[in-house]
Amino acid sequence: INAEYMGVRNYRGFGKTSKTPARPFEKERLDRELKMCGEYGLRCKREVWRVQLVLTKMRKTARSLLTLEENNPRRQIEGAALIRRCLKLGLLDESKQKLDYVLSLTAPDFLERRLQTIVFKLGLAKSIHHARCLIVQKHIRVGKQIVNVPSFVVRVDSEKHIDFSPNSPFGSQKPGRVKRMKLKAQSKKDSGDGDEEEAEE
Repeated sequence: INAEYMGVRNYRGFGKTSKTPARPFEKERLDRELKMCGEYGLRCKREVWRVQLVLTKMRKTARSLLTLEENNPRRQIEGAALIRRCLKLGLLDESKQKLDYVLSLTAPDFLERRLQTIVFKLGLAKSIHHARCLIVQKHIRVGKQIVNVPSFVVRVDSEKHIDFSPNSPFGSQKPGRVKRMKLKAQSKKDSGDGDEEEAEE
């Protein structure tokens, strides 16, 4: 029963970010999702479902616009906005500025634009999983902003500004916490050896 009919208002100001599959035990889909999780270093399959929901909404918009005539003002304005968004996020090339190409987008196209994937491909991390650790531990910045969200979608113009954060031991040549502890222990050991030699003399 709908809550509205019961006299109870629904004040939830957000929608669902992911949608669970209709057939939960379909073998081909399970294998495909597991492969994507391993390839892109995802935490769980909900990250795949979240991307698929965004993709579904974009396809739905593109399909509804394609049913209109080409000179329809709604198709011209909304279609141009959708294509511009895809170009900005790097989902489409400059040569593919048509709504038909929006329908051909896949989940891996979106996963390629994640910060985690791009950090690994730029060579800042040793593996896709190492890239996730670096991002979560706030070692990575995009421009001047430190980003600690691995699923952050990187724009084309922001891609060249991805680097280590200034406070990170990877970016600046300052030693990290573990290295500082080792250096301190080493200096204590050296000073202890020096005191023993003096005592023997």
